Amino acid sequence: MASTDSLKLGDYLFTRLRQLGVNSIFGVPGDYNLRLLDYVVPSGLHWVGNCNELNAAYAADGYARLNGLSALVTTFGVGELSAANGIAGAYAERSAVVHIVGTPPRALQSSRALMHHTFSDGEYRRFAAMSTHITAAQTNVMDSVTAPDQIDWILQQALIHCRPVYLEIPDDMGDVLVSAANLKTALRVPSVPSAPHEPKVVARILERVYGAKKPVIFVDGESRALGILDQLDALIKATGWPTWTTVYGKGLVNEQLPNVYGLYAAGFGDQPAKEYFESADLVLTFGPHYSDTNSYFYTTVPKSAAAISFKDSTIQIENDIFRDLSASDVLAQLLQTLDSTRLVKATGPPKVEITTSDIQGSDIIAQNNFYRLLNPLFREGDIILTETGTASYGGRSFKLPPNSRLFGAVTWLSIGFMLPATLGAALAKRELNKATGGKNQTVLIIGDGSIQMTAQEISVMIKEKLDILIFIINNEGYTIERVIHGRNQAYNDVPFWRHTQALTYFGADEEHIKNSTFQAWTCGELQEVLKNEQVHSGSGVRIVEVFMEREDVQGPLLYLLNKQIAEEKEQEQPGQ
Repeated sequence: MASTDSLKLGDYLFTRLRQLGVNSIFGVPGDYNLRLLDYVVPSGLHWVGNCNELNAAYAADGYARLNGLSALVTTFGVGELSAANGIAGAYAERSAVVHIVGTPPRALQSSRALMHHTFSDGEYRRFAAMSTHITAAQTNVMDSVTAPDQIDWILQQALIHCRPVYLEIPDDMGDVLVSAANLKTALRVPSVPSAPHEPKVVARILERVYGAKKPVIFVDGESRALGILDQLDALIKATGWPTWTTVYGKGLVNEQLPNVYGLYAAGFGDQPAKEYFESADLVLTFGPHYSDTNSYFYTTVPKSAAAISFKDSTIQIENDIFRDLSASDVLAQLLQTLDSTRLVKATGPPKVEITTSDIQGSDIIAQNNFYRLLNPLFREGDIILTETGTASYGGRSFKLPPNSRLFGAVTWLSIGFMLPATLGAALAKRELNKATGGKNQTVLIIGDGSIQMTAQEISVMIKEKLDILIFIINNEGYTIERVIHGRNQAYNDVPFWRHTQALTYFGADEEHIKNSTFQAWTCGELQEVLKNEQVHSGSGVRIVEVFMEREDVQGPLLYLLNKQIAEEKEQEQPGQ
């Protein structure tokens, strides 16, 4: 019998996760994690059994992006390696996912027994070594005395770095008694001590702010990891300065504010916006993440002479880098001392408004009209996810309602990610809404090629009774790959699927199926579908299949397509 100052390790781990706001656990059972899984539900957590470990990792990523922290449980070797791609994506795009791996019992590991799920060579540390490249921290719990501190440390590392961590629990450790003393103290991210040079940095930033004649606020996606979104909202309102976001930053600021312009796409977007941005004498940049895909081939990166960049523990002013600073603390000081009477009244370029007056009902559905017709569907607090491919580019033009979030393809670009991520995000949103009584819709826009990667998780969405609206773009295969290379190659085709029958196969009841699948070929048909109450205000999983031409693209994808066509014509010239 456990005393009041001790408890089973499994109880300790899942209690700690609950204390940190995690209410659901993703994963797949396997013989080395089964005993640990016995503690999930008794600890007050909800178990979400996924169809495979890769999908579980994707779902945990989506959950963490809203909730701040998530967890998944896989088994040793075969399970954890299946999840590795999803964990790598969470690392690249900064999601705090706790990857818990059930490993063989300690006695078997010590004896180097030739067990299943190993390479049959007695070496049990190979997979842990692999994890070091895709997680911010790793620990292997092998001792009851140190177990609570190890668990606390690894969870804290996930919060500090806002990246995945790797926690090994041997199969025989879940039942071991450990001290409960740590549970009396809340687990927090340690505060950063004020550096001696912090006042000078703040003064220098204020000098630039007060001297600016043509300023810009530029919000990138790592602002979420920095925990500064509320402060950014205050800064945007206090200054009234023209504000843009990157692809990764879209949805992190209120696009309904008069000085917020949405996405900045340099030469691939609005020309007046490009001219204003490039002529700015101050660009306050928050949470920069300058991958090629997030920066439109690096064309949106601000000139160093104008930029002040707020990063994890550094602030860069022009070419000077100041270390050991908290972006949140410095921003708080700026907001406290900011004298609005000394700020320039900056007026940005004219806004590009979204209109649909040029769209005729008889028009075929295309990239240049589909997203405009969809935009009025969204309401405050909704979650919108656009899968890697044409959807990720089209969704960048949305004007989002307040408090909504958009997840788009940023850097990792793993096709199929967004469907399980939708499951995780919708579950997190429902849990967060319990405190407020709110009701929101989660909307996924995905291509017919992408959905074939991870479609199984539709069954888990149905099982979890989540309200998710899925738009499937049927353009006969991997259109994004076609425009990069091989536009007429068979390897960019996909098998034909009957998407409107998916709900039947994945377990929805007959009454729900009757009213929850739709198809549209023309804009008029799409407009009628969008008027349907079950579409715009319904419950459960609903599917709308829209049909587009296989080479219908816009933005950077159109540039790549035209380049490929020009190269083909060159090769066709006689004598070449």
